[in-house]
Order: sequence, then C-alpha cells, then structure tokens
Amino acid sequence: MNAHSHNIPENRRPIRQLDDAAANRIAAGEVVERPASAIKELVENALDAGATRIDIAYADGGKTLLRVTDDGHGIPAEELPLALSRHATSKIDGSDLLNIHSFGFRGEALPSLGAVGRLTITSRFAGAPEAARITVHGGETGAVEPAALTRGTVVELRDLFHATPARLKFLRTDRAEAGAIADVVKRLAMAEPHVGFTLRDISGGGEGKVKFRADPETGDMFDALQGRLRTILGPDFTTNAMRIDAEREGYRLTGYAALPTYSRGAAVAQFFFVNGRPVRDKLLIGALRGAYSDFLSRDRHAAVALFVSCDPELVDVNVHPAKAEVRFREPGLARGLVVSALKHALAEAGHRASTTVSDATLGAMRPQMPGAPVYQMDRASQPTLQRAYEFQQPAPDQQGFAEFATPSARFEEAPDTDAIDLPLGAARAQLHENYIVAQTRDGMILVDAHAAHERLNYEKLKSQMADNGVAAQALLIPEIVEMSADDISRLLAAAPDLAHLGLTIEAFGGNAICVRETPAILGEVNATDMIRDIADELADLGQSQTVKDRIEAILSRVACHGSIRTGRRMSAPEMNALLREMEATPYSGQCNHGRPTYVELKMSDIERLFGRS
Repeated sequence: MNAHSHNIPENRRPIRQLDDAAANRIAAGEVVERPASAIKELVENALDAGATRIDIAYADGGKTLLRVTDDGHGIPAEELPLALSRHATSKIDGSDLLNIHSFGFRGEALPSLGAVGRLTITSRFAGAPEAARITVHGGETGAVEPAALTRGTVVELRDLFHATPARLKFLRTDRAEAGAIADVVKRLAMAEPHVGFTLRDISGGGEGKVKFRADPETGDMFDALQGRLRTILGPDFTTNAMRIDAEREGYRLTGYAALPTYSRGAAVAQFFFVNGRPVRDKLLIGALRGAYSDFLSRDRHAAVALFVSCDPELVDVNVHPAKAEVRFREPGLARGLVVSALKHALAEAGHRASTTVSDATLGAMRPQMPGAPVYQMDRASQPTLQRAYEFQQPAPDQQGFAEFATPSARFEEAPDTDAIDLPLGAARAQLHENYIVAQTRDGMILVDAHAAHERLNYEKLKSQMADNGVAAQALLIPEIVEMSADDISRLLAAAPDLAHLGLTIEAFGGNAICVRETPAILGEVNATDMIRDIADELADLGQSQTVKDRIEAILSRVACHGSIRTGRRMSAPEMNALLREMEATPYSGQCNHGRPTYVELKMSDIERLFGRS
C-alpha cells in the first residue's frame, strides 16, 4: 500500500481540459466585470478598426442592451467565426508582446462577451459587396448570414450575464452603471480627439436620449485635445489649464494641467493615458501628487489630462486583465518626467491664478435679490481671513534650519511710476489690515498680503535649501538598519542626494545600513522607518521624495510664521514692493495650501456689478 495514499481525498477529480464555453466565461470574469467593461472593449475595437465616428447606445444601464456602431474598415465575412474564437486577433502576430501598437491584442473580448450574453456582430468589410452577420448565444456560435449595412461594424450585446446570472447580483443600479459607461466613453474620447463619439440611452426605445456627444476635432494634437477637453471637462478647465509638453530619454509628456487654484475636492478630474490608452496608474497618480505637493492641501486634488508616449517596448501594457495599469521599464524616469514637467509649467505660470477665483468673487459681490440663487466661492478659491499671529521664532525642532528662517516684513520701496501697467498694478489701499487693493490699467486687484508673503517666504527658503543644503544633526548612537542587498545598493547610490538633504548614511557591512545624521529641521525622527520608506520608494519608482517632502512641510510652516500678519498696517511702498515681488516669483498666485493669493476684476466685471453693461 502506498504510504501516502491516505492523503488522497475521496472526492479528488482528475486534471482535465476545460471546454471553450467554461474558458470563455472565466475570461469574461477577468475582462468584463460590468457593462462599462464591455463598452470599453468594443469601443477600443472600433478605434483599432480606424473608425472616425462611433455611436454607443445602451438600455437599462447596459444590462439589457449594449450597441456600438462604427465606420471603421470592418471584418471580412469569412473571418467572423474566427473573431469569436479565443486568442484570435489581427492586431499582433504573437512574436512580441512588448511591441503593442493597438488598444486590443489578446483576442479575448468578443468570445468572452459571447459567453456571457447574446452577441450579434454585423460588419461590412471595406470593398466587400455586402455585409455579413454572426450571432452567439450562450457560447453557441451560429452560421454567417448576409446582412444589410452600408459600412463599418455594429456589435450588439443583449442580456449581459444571462449565462452567469449570479454575476447580475453584483451590478449596481441602472443609473450607476450608466454613469460608469459615460466615464469610459469620455476617457476614450479624450484619447482620440479626432474621432467623433455619441452616447445614447435607448431604454425608452427609438433613437433614445443623447447623454454625451463630441464631434471630431480639427487642428494639431494640442488644438484638437484642447477642444475635446473643453467639451468633456468644460471651458473653465481649458481656460485655467497649462499646456504641458516635455521629453526625457525616450518618454514624452503632453496634455493640460490646471492651475492649483482650479482644484477639486476629489480626484475626479485626473486623467492619464499611456500611448493613447486610458490608465489608472499608481505611479502616475503619485507623481502628480508630488508635483502639486507644494501648492495644494491634502484635501484638494489637481485636475489634469496627461499623455505619456514612448516606444511600446519601454512600457508593458499586459500586466492587468482589463489593461487599466501599465509597468514602465524605467519607472523613476517616467515619474521624474511628470514631476519636473508639471513643476516647470507651474513655474512658468508665475503669479497667474485661476479665473474661477474672479468668477466666484463677482458672484459673492452681487447683491442678493429675493428668490435669487446664492453665489458662494468654492473652498479652493475662497480667500480666508487668517487670525492675527504674533511673530514666533522657529520651534525647537526647526532650530537646525534657523539660519534660513529669519523672516522679515520689510520691503524695499518700489516706485509707483507706470505701476498700473504692470500685471498686479499699483497699490491704492489696504483693507482690514491685510487686503491690498491695487489698480491696473483695465481693472483692480485684491491681494491677501499674508498668503502672498507666505508663498514668497516659502520660495526663498526652498531656494536657500537648494543652494546651501540642509543642516544635519549627528545621532548620539548611529542607527543600524538591516535590509536586503538590493535595497542597500539603491540607498548607497542615492547617498549623495540624501546627504544634501541632511541624511547621512553609509554601508555597515553585511546586510545593514548605518544612519549617522538626520535633517536637523525635522527634530527627532524614526530613522529606521524613514530609511525603509526611502528604500521602498527607490525600489518602486527609482527615486525618493520622502525626506524632501518632510523638510518642505516644515519650511511651509516656517514661512507661514514669518509672513506679514493679518492686523499689520503696511505703507504704500511696502505694498507696491510686495506686488512687484509677487510678479517676479513663480507660484505666487497661490499660497502654500493652494488658495489664491489674489483675485482680479476687469473693468467690464466691475461695470457688470453696477449694471453698466
């Protein structure tokens, strides 16, 4: 008797090959989790077919009907049965999965959809005398039949998940599923601004109700994208967005990013694309957060539409069942490009602030009429009156950086000659011992002096840190941190950069790192946790922001305490000098927390307030 036979369960089944129907239902579970997933696959197929116009229709949130109609080159009649076979595709030859130039490439979408719904494909191949149709019900494929269609392809999916009814229980309300469909369509419409899209709800029958429409845009890449973003995100976004175009070692970043003062309360306006493919990538989201970290508080989120393009061999798109994530060959390079490009654009924006700030100001200033709607500023754009502070010396944990923290409220006198022709104009008054009223040639400026001076001080402190480095404090007993050999190698390679930030490390022998000094401005820190965080960032992204972010958070607080206090009267020369320094300092349009430092009203705006226009 075999000594191990008693370990064999009585109900053990032999290994066997799953039939095609079961395999397709399993594949569908990975690729098609809701109606929006099916729409994504079908619209991507239409785009790969060269469509210039795509019409998407759904009923009951997509649960009972999904239809995608395109004007692409179509599918030859003899290839329709093959299109419904697993791993059958015209988009790759299978020899190189790292050289993907199309949206789809696995050949799983159509057979997966046919396995979980009632699928009908009608297509007329370019140049063919007639169209052809094929149907799949519950995984059973019918015969190819003649059909009537002028051009392109129509894919219709009815009764999604009828073959797997348990999955219907996981779907949300019709309204929620319809919203997810709209989100998918809008993302793909951003990726292809030269293609026209129409989304309709035909739950009530007939032509239905148009829920979204975007006509094909013309012009170059930037003009077309700007037009499409205006349609999808609204004119406020495009008016307040900075054009992004940067390149580094084979990677290019293009698109538009909004000013910090045009921020959102949630990450609902963050759109990323890699080689035209919409993705939700943790690396890119982290890079965006890092780029705006100086300009937004934690409860505010940047609004962007950013496109990373590179040789397909520099990015692996085959790491997620729904292709929603990617893996860069050089993640640190990709992250660094995003951070540096956005910071450069923000610097180029200078003191520019969001136009929505002025719009909110006009709304707040209009007299309230009986029955009229109440106009309120968005939290991101509302100038807040800060409480009066007494000047404080740097706290004990900031003493190591005290040489950079000697704030002053004195400004050199600036001449008033022709100042009204300058961007922020000439100071005319100070209200409530904080707000500066300035006159420009065609309007007026209202400046929050405390917020503006806080930003100016912060930028000076950062500049001094970059020039002089960060003071270090020696640990009484150096900390020894055990790590893997790979982590140690990456940390030692980054040691010179860390030393500039006041963190001194060296090899200790074996699998350990010795931490001898930490940044004085941080006070007491858990060196072991900090080193492990840095090692994780280096492994994941190729670079680390941990120490720099912590130091800049301290600098921001130092800048706040060293700024002009609400309640302090300023002379005219001081006010004008502050305005001139704002004009010369990058990022001065918003304080360290993303709030605006000034609002501008044009004469036309002021005249509208008084009914003059």
